[in-house]
Amino acid sequence: METKSPSLEDCLKLLSGEKDEQKLAGLFLATKISDWSDTASVIKIYNALGARFLHRLLVTGMGKGDTGMEGRADREAYLKLSVTVLAGFCRVPEIASSEEMVSKIPLISEIISNLSDSSIIEECYEFLVLVASASEKGIIQILESRSIEPLARHILHDGIEDSRSQELAIRLLQLIVDRIPSYNVDKSYLSGMSWMVCTLSRQFALLHNILKFEVMHILISFLSSTSAIFNETLRELLGTNWAAYISIGIMEILQNRIVSCEKLQALRLLDSVMYIVGESFLLEDKIFDDVEATLPIDKFLQLVLESARVEIAVHLNELAYLKYEASKTSSTARTIELKRQNLAVLYSLVEKIIKLISSANVADGTILNEGILLQMISGLNETISLVLDFLQDAKDHCVWKGDDLLAAVRIIGSYLAQTPSACQEKTRDLLQHILSIEGDDESSPFYSICFLLPMLCQTTMDVDGCKALTSFGGHKSVVDFIVNLLRGNGTAVESGTIYIACDAILNILSHRKELEGQIEESPFLQLLQEFSTLAENNNDPSLLMIASSICSLVFDLTSEEKLLNLADFNHGTLERLSQLIALSLSQMLSKEEIDAYQELYDIVRAGYDRWSNRYPSVQNAVLSSMNH
Repeated sequence: METKSPSLEDCLKLLSGEKDEQKLAGLFLATKISDWSDTASVIKIYNALGARFLHRLLVTGMGKGDTGMEGRADREAYLKLSVTVLAGFCRVPEIASSEEMVSKIPLISEIISNLSDSSIIEECYEFLVLVASASEKGIIQILESRSIEPLARHILHDGIEDSRSQELAIRLLQLIVDRIPSYNVDKSYLSGMSWMVCTLSRQFALLHNILKFEVMHILISFLSSTSAIFNETLRELLGTNWAAYISIGIMEILQNRIVSCEKLQALRLLDSVMYIVGESFLLEDKIFDDVEATLPIDKFLQLVLESARVEIAVHLNELAYLKYEASKTSSTARTIELKRQNLAVLYSLVEKIIKLISSANVADGTILNEGILLQMISGLNETISLVLDFLQDAKDHCVWKGDDLLAAVRIIGSYLAQTPSACQEKTRDLLQHILSIEGDDESSPFYSICFLLPMLCQTTMDVDGCKALTSFGGHKSVVDFIVNLLRGNGTAVESGTIYIACDAILNILSHRKELEGQIEESPFLQLLQEFSTLAENNNDPSLLMIASSICSLVFDLTSEEKLLNLADFNHGTLERLSQLIALSLSQMLSKEEIDAYQELYDIVRAGYDRWSNRYPSVQNAVLSSMNH
């Protein structure tokens, strides 16, 4: 007589039984006869078995509590069965998103942390991925149950040899990253998130397959965070070498022949790391037991710069074509915006490298090879020349507004502040246009002037630099910049910027005799109006002294009588300026302050000796302050 094969109905009867033996038999039978891709059958099996039994089976396998199933079978077998069945059930999104499954996340995370059986760990990761994919509740539970940190520590310290588990773990971290921006992340979650970065960083260095790029993209998502607290948490974990691991991974990508977009993403990742931990980390030795750097430090730095330079050249060429030659479509506009964003990242990275190689504070005493350093400087000269060509193209097309142009001005200013003699002819030819450039949201030039100030401060130290700026009235732009800052109209900038701007004006006034005919009194008289309030409202001795120095040199150009004849200049303004000069020359400044600004003090003193007879009000104020 032919034996009848068990059916789904037979299985469901066993699963619905009251005894554990029946449920276990039904469960084993279900794994043999059921098609787990048949959603309807899986739901029937799940409902017949019941969430309570599944929970008891899981905790028994974990060796937790008195479940009534103790001693009936080997716990590991129970654990393997329960995790396998849970992962199978969760292939149905309706089940995976249920409260019963979401509540299992802490237990599954605990299993991963405590076991080494790769087959069980794979099922655990699959369960977590399925639950996290099914609903927002899964991600929230992972965050709120503090499951991120133990999972991350497991991957980081124990590693995952099985490629399937590795793939699932990375997929899980990707899901968490994708959902975090839409979830109000509490500060208490930051530790777990930072451990995820540590975990992914090591995997990024060790992997040599397509997963390497997936990990890189997840790291970019994490490290693009603007959270200062998160960045500080990452800095506290530098002992795990996460930043060094990332540099090893980037080193490998930049050395291999891969598509340009992935190299660009590697450079984006490096820029984010340098933003968080500082530029000098790039010059630190990277020695590990599990992975080896394939390049010495200076060669790696050169590789990064050369890779960025190639990308900048390509992007500038493509962007110029799209802006000035290609037909204008919505697709073109999107591509232009993407090119702009990429260039901003590349510029940022190159700026950090400029700062790094210009600094005397080389990490751990490491000194860059002189030959490599010269090659890098030569490369930077070429890149800055290309950026200037890009601005020349904009000038030729009468374009002066755009964030891409402003970003170009910034990198030019950063480099020429260190090497003001580089690309001198091109820079001087374009200087007027550069100072007129506005960002997309600016109504008048501000940041373009701000970015060029360190360079202008140096070039105006000699008369040729002053002539280059004043030949088209560029000094008036600097005066307007100072006025806007003093009036509070300028966007917030780094402290000291106003001092640098004043220093450039001071340089021009110091060469006033050689510039005769190129500069007029009127722009500088506007500064007198603004500086008149500093004696009463400013506690910064550096600004007070440089403002007094400028006033002293401007007084050389005119007289008290002429000033008082101006419509917008009155006795009150002159009285306040008199107090400013008197304060800078009096004993009210400490000896330390006078010593620190001796050169400025000498300018004020020498000027006062020249023109005091023409300014009786100032003379009276100075004499009065000295008598007190």
